[in-house]
Amino acid sequence: MQRTPIIAGNWKMHKTIQEARDFVRAVRSFLPGGKVETVICAPFTALAALVEELHNYPAAIGAQNVHWEESGAYTGEISPGMLVEIGVKYVIIGHSERREYFAETDETVNRKAKAAFAHGLLPIVCVGENLEQRESGKTKELVRDQVIRAVEGLSSEQAKQLVIAYEPVWAIGTGKSSSAEDAQEVIAFIRSMVEDAFDSQVASQVRIQYGGSVKPDNIMAYLEQPDIDGALVGGASLAPDSFLQLVEAVRRQ
Repeated sequence: MQRTPIIAGNWKMHKTIQEARDFVRAVRSFLPGGKVETVICAPFTALAALVEELHNYPAAIGAQNVHWEESGAYTGEISPGMLVEIGVKYVIIGHSERREYFAETDETVNRKAKAAFAHGLLPIVCVGENLEQRESGKTKELVRDQVIRAVEGLSSEQAKQLVIAYEPVWAIGTGKSSSAEDAQEVIAFIRSMVEDAFDSQVASQVRIQYGGSVKPDNIMAYLEQPDIDGALVGGASLAPDSFLQLVEAVRRQ
């Protein structure tokens, strides 16, 4: 089945509101539609401005986190409804930095994914191993547990809309990247886990990205792999030129 590839820029804790406006004004007229889906995942403060700036342009806006409750005494948190109200479409859940620094767990990832779907948000669920786990041969065991626990309780229709991002932790922000063949092997394994949890139809529709030091000069190697449906990009998404090069690479695929 033909899956629409997706490039999602994860700005992490970068860009003021004005810097975010300047960025999208530099790229929005060059964004292709149809063959590739473009997403910008920005800090909470910039989300409303980005939705405004990209109105009628072929790009979606994503948040980098969300809470699973609709409201309550959760100081510093943002609810799904708050994101939907300003026009956010995607939300990153379970990024390795959230897991490492902010105690994100497989349980909270699952709760957040369910809450996102319940409010019409589309989750980008991150999974991946660290260097110690990779070197000890535990990559597939860890990734299997993360995927199975993340999708637990989701319906087949929800799972079809899910985006999974395989991000080997040792390759994030380090300049190192998994080889395209290694990434393909793990991502094909992830797709098989989705099939086990649901069925082959769901597995054929779910989009799975690679993330981890993706740049314009290496993205094509990943896109040529049959199970890789785009990329979740950190540093290379911060500059307009490199971001557009990534999107254009996917469009030409």
